[in-house]
Amino acid sequence: MKSEEMALKEQFLLRFLEVAEQLQDGGRFLCCKEDLHPCLNDAQGTTPFDAHYIYHTAWAARVLARTRPASHIDISSSLYFVSIASAFVPITFYDYRPAPLTLGNLRCKRADLTSLPFADESVDSLSCMHVVEHIGLERYGDPFSPQGDIAAMRELARVLGRGGRLLFAVPIGGVAKIHYNAHRIYTYSAVLEAFGFLYLEEFALVTDRGEFIAHASEAEAQQQKYGCGCFLFRKQK
Repeated sequence: MKSEEMALKEQFLLRFLEVAEQLQDGGRFLCCKEDLHPCLNDAQGTTPFDAHYIYHTAWAARVLARTRPASHIDISSSLYFVSIASAFVPITFYDYRPAPLTLGNLRCKRADLTSLPFADESVDSLSCMHVVEHIGLERYGDPFSPQGDIAAMRELARVLGRGGRLLFAVPIGGVAKIHYNAHRIYTYSAVLEAFGFLYLEEFALVTDRGEFIAHASEAEAQQQKYGCGCFLFRKQK
């Protein structure tokens, strides 16, 4: 019995043979069988997206647009986030694997999140989103460390300046789990405990169903298995 994928590929090839001459549009384009690039699953009723990465970066960009820091430091978050947000806020991006990006208003450097190259309380605007859950699990070439995430969170709290803001996002759920070597899942209370002396200004949530809740509660976070918690912390002056 043919698999569904094989059947789709056969239908695609038959369709190509049917329209190949028309695709060339009188010689305007070269159309060869060797250049076929089958996209067989994109004809859907709605545009699919990764809810975690669309919503947490959109949330963070809106925070920066609202708070308008003079400059911003990001530690290993989405390159899409820093490349777009740097259009209106100067950003320096640090990663264990530095990114060779060349854009105005954006600088890229190397850093180890468990030992950041900043003095105590020296960063006024800081983000680290969908990153800490990976630290110490060896996924990205970093050394094995069961408490690497704790060291990372301590570093973020250490370098955040008085009155400064930290945008922090991690997988969130009702039960703390590790899916080695992909990521950890945290409880809401564990994140607050890790940043115990920071003030929580805002909490947003991406649910298991892919819904975004701009002002979410701890109870809503506890109902998730693999949500995305977006925490806006501030250090008291």
